[in-house]
Amino acid sequence: MTIPSLDGHNDALTAEWHDALTVRRDTGHIDLPRMREGGVRAAFFAVWASPEEWPEPGPAGYPPQPDAHGGERTDLVPPISFELAAADASRAAGRLFALERAAELRVARSIAELDAAHDDDGPPVAILHIEGAEPIDPGLEALELWYAAGLRSLGPVWSRPNAFGHGVPFTAPATPDTGPGLTDPGFALVRRCAELGIMVDLAHLNEAGFWDVARAEVGPLVSSHTAVHAITPSPRNLTDAQIDAVGESGGLIGIVYGTRFLRPDLEEDEDTPLELIARHATHVAERIGVQHVGLGSDFDGTTVPGGLDVAGVPRVLEALRDAGFSEQDVSAIAWENWRRVLDAWWR
Repeated sequence: MTIPSLDGHNDALTAEWHDALTVRRDTGHIDLPRMREGGVRAAFFAVWASPEEWPEPGPAGYPPQPDAHGGERTDLVPPISFELAAADASRAAGRLFALERAAELRVARSIAELDAAHDDDGPPVAILHIEGAEPIDPGLEALELWYAAGLRSLGPVWSRPNAFGHGVPFTAPATPDTGPGLTDPGFALVRRCAELGIMVDLAHLNEAGFWDVARAEVGPLVSSHTAVHAITPSPRNLTDAQIDAVGESGGLIGIVYGTRFLRPDLEEDEDTPLELIARHATHVAERIGVQHVGLGSDFDGTTVPGGLDVAGVPRVLEALRDAGFSEQDVSAIAWENWRRVLDAWWR
């Protein structure tokens, strides 16, 4: 049975085929026709700024990161300028608003608009998300503009340092304890997001930054697309102590579909069973309760199990059932838990 679901993260707006989202394609993971087929009635659409150059530059702003041979990593993603990020992000958001203007999808700016997507068969709903706050100036003036446009979710960092904090690099195996926490502008950003009603997303934030946000007590802790470090030792995954803190705050962990965050061997391998998604979900549910589990695919941003796309999300839900989750649990994971957390954040 296909039930309505909400996906916590995709990179469709910045994928190379972003101009074809209205057409059912054979490439990529997500488009609007396949969202309808898979019962995905709402999804976070990420705006993300591409690096000015991909690795070769070295640690560039990161604390030293060891490599597997006792040396230092030289393939870390360097910081990106506000000017480039703001231009990149504006173009990507423009693609989303063009789809809204054409009535191909709706942009949710309130819980009522989100609820409408669950209860009707109209166009699916997008939640505008900034992944890495490089498009926001440290004075936060741009944040006001983005909120007025429809921004309702923001991750202070992607996997690189910026003016607000430090993202975890993709070095693995490793812990998320990879450097200092939020900067003073980072604390100000988190507080202002809470005042406006923009959900703060901790995916990609390092452990020190995570605990800084937890201590700020601005809202439920949310990590939109991640998994369990005790199963897969990627710095992008949450430790059990972090998972416990999410539960204590009333927050949510969106289980990612990326194979290198699901597999204990950390491999990017399409030959990965969907059972691993359920395994990570089970760990979180058994530790802090099923009410803190959601889905956060990272479609069009990572390698996922072979054959899986947004039309195949019912297969993920079936894997949860096969792992012992009840129908009530599956409905909560698919939609209700995300809805509850967004209602707590949005104003």
